[in-house]
Amino acid sequence: MLLSSVAERVYWMSRYIERAENTARIILVNHNLLLDMPRAMELGWEPLVAIMGSREAFYENHAEASERNVIRYLVSDPRNPNCLVACLAQARENLRTTRAIVPRSAWETLNDTYAYASESKAAATSRRGRYAYLRHVIDYCHMLAGKLSGTMSHDQTYDFLRMGRNMERADMTTRVIDVRGSNLLPTHSEELKPFDDIQWKSVLDSLAAYQMYRRQVHVRVFGNAVLRFLLQDTVFPRAVQYTLSEVEQCLRTMPGNEAALRVLGRAQRMVQRVDVPAIVGAGLNEFINELQLVHSELNGQLTASFFEAAEEPAEARLALA
Repeated sequence: MLLSSVAERVYWMSRYIERAENTARIILVNHNLLLDMPRAMELGWEPLVAIMGSREAFYENHAEASERNVIRYLVSDPRNPNCLVACLAQARENLRTTRAIVPRSAWETLNDTYAYASESKAAATSRRGRYAYLRHVIDYCHMLAGKLSGTMSHDQTYDFLRMGRNMERADMTTRVIDVRGSNLLPTHSEELKPFDDIQWKSVLDSLAAYQMYRRQVHVRVFGNAVLRFLLQDTVFPRAVQYTLSEVEQCLRTMPGNEAALRVLGRAQRMVQRVDVPAIVGAGLNEFINELQLVHSELNGQLTASFFEAAEEPAEARLALA
């Protein structure tokens, strides 16, 4: 039997680890993109704040989205509950209270990752130390995921871990498409047209998808193909269709899954049936906004179905057989 409180902690531990890795990657990709673009083209750092859904909160405490302000906000600002260091702290706390059910080596790796990220956070604001810092965080998050996958029993506890990871990946992929992709639609300024390939490549790099795109799609990097790959590919781990399929596989093993599966089915049909060329012409933002609303509804339904049991009798909290 698995306590609903334990299932919730494992689910959110996995989401926070994935969020920390994603944050490190989008900062690193934006840093590299600005080096590749001509100096006259000011793409700036504000899109990163938009991707993380923190634009309003950011401007409450900062007058401008400068490189230093944005990186500090996304990496270590105590006023940002979703900064990289805070995400690792939340993941560590969730794992600390449930570490008896995960391999000891995973707990040690997460401890090491959090200690490094918090103690070396000043390196992120330095151009000289930024790459090494962010690469270290990304690699250690991958190591942690590998240890959990390779040394943890693939039982119901692992299903909640896997479900959290894929929910976070689906959320990040839609956010990157929404912010980065919409700036590259045909209505965008002609000044950046010669550099569209570089920018679309950065969209793929933000999701660690460039090499697999080239392997799967066999065409140059351009808008329609990139969006189709990131939304509808069935074998790439960060494509929305794949992540939703993974969530479905996990849900199928659980009792009381009917309501969550209904919401999940709506999201899957939206992604499967979308006409990508049509929304590239007009409607990408509307489609992504609608998809994100369904994704948020799915997360709420998962919470209602599996985690909200605090007021029930102790025996009722053993909701997961």
